[in-house]
Amino acid sequence: MKRPRIITAFCILGYLSVIFTFPQVFSPAIKKIGLFVPAIFGVLVAAYFIACVGLWHFKKWGAELYLISFFSKTFFYLIIQDTGISFYVGILTAIIFSFILLRYYPKMDKNL
Repeated sequence: MKRPRIITAFCILGYLSVIFTFPQVFSPAIKKIGLFVPAIFGVLVAAYFIACVGLWHFKKWGAELYLISFFSKTFFYLIIQDTGISFYVGILTAIIFSFILLRYYPKMDKNL
């Protein structure tokens, strides 16, 4: 099945988000939080990017990794107590897109 346009648009926004989020891994503000925080944040950003690649290819593992990375990133932000307005906007966007993914999940390819 061909990838729906809504998922294509989300993947493009996800790629742009990764481009702007990845430099934060090396920011002094993240380094001040803790010793392993930049590494954990880098893994979360990489997982989100890989999930977008999986969604681009319309694979089930992409949707599953997206949900795992969403919950992990939310938990991470709660632990470091970074809950500004962008945190809530990100959660709202991810929840809406999660429902869209659930709608198309049965049609996605289960193979790698």
